[in-house]
Amino acid sequence: MKIIIAGGTGYLGKLLITYYRKDKGNQIYVLTRSHLLNEGNVHYLNWDGVTTGYWKSFLEKADVLINLTGKSVNCRYTESNKAAIYNSRLVSTDLLCRVVKTLEFPPKVFIQSSSATIYEHSEEKFMTESNGNIGIDFSMDVCKKWEDVFNSHDLPRTKKIITRTSIVLGNKGGAFPLMKKLAKFGLGGKQGKGTQYVSWITEEDYIRSIDFLIKQEEGVYNVCVPNPLPNKEFQHLLRKKLGMPFGIAVSRILLSVGARIIGTETELLLKSRKVYPEKLLNAGFSFNTISFNHYKI
Repeated sequence: MKIIIAGGTGYLGKLLITYYRKDKGNQIYVLTRSHLLNEGNVHYLNWDGVTTGYWKSFLEKADVLINLTGKSVNCRYTESNKAAIYNSRLVSTDLLCRVVKTLEFPPKVFIQSSSATIYEHSEEKFMTESNGNIGIDFSMDVCKKWEDVFNSHDLPRTKKIITRTSIVLGNKGGAFPLMKKLAKFGLGGKQGKGTQYVSWITEEDYIRSIDFLIKQEEGVYNVCVPNPLPNKEFQHLLRKKLGMPFGIAVSRILLSVGARIIGTETELLLKSRKVYPEKLLNAGFSFNTISFNHYKI
């Protein structure tokens, strides 16, 4: 396949590149602000996410375009950071859609990244694609506007897919390394009330789900396991895997202090994401790892 990955030098992009580059028949083109040397069947194209450039021609006859662009939300939600989080997602997504419209042979599939955090805090109701509640706080609004920009463009010759991805478990990026570090320092007890749910998916199943969705019907898909865990249970299993005999519970106040010190927000740990991948399962996707108890760290 000819695969275009916008924002492909981030954590999830690197996972996909590592997977797809193994097949030498694939040609991978990565849109990035970094200046990197091509390596084998991976080609790096410089862009700014704002203006059209020479990279446009490489989108012609692409099999798949995957958009992962966006400033990391692992930061303090200052006004300047909020603006950067919005702009890095909305502007680049609008640019890609406008460029796709102009192509003679546009990508067959356009996979647009979103997040499971688009749903409201829920400890009771499972949030599915069809009946999930979407709220209006900052992180939910970012996701909603991100999807709105994508949906505002009619791309009749391109199949459009939105992936609402949960926490991806891996050691090279995302939130999981921080969770492990806290547990190793003895802070692996329940966080806040401990009743908030953690939705997750392994790196392997994330990659497999993206590859699976290329062949599915267009629409919105939750990318997570079907059985999220309460924070208290998740932390207990994490401690067990790390061989930690104890874990100090951390109150909401202490988490707020710690988040301020390391320059992030508590939402990642305190918001309850009880998300269910209804459409992914109905399409026939089978998870390799569905139980956190079976996940190998």
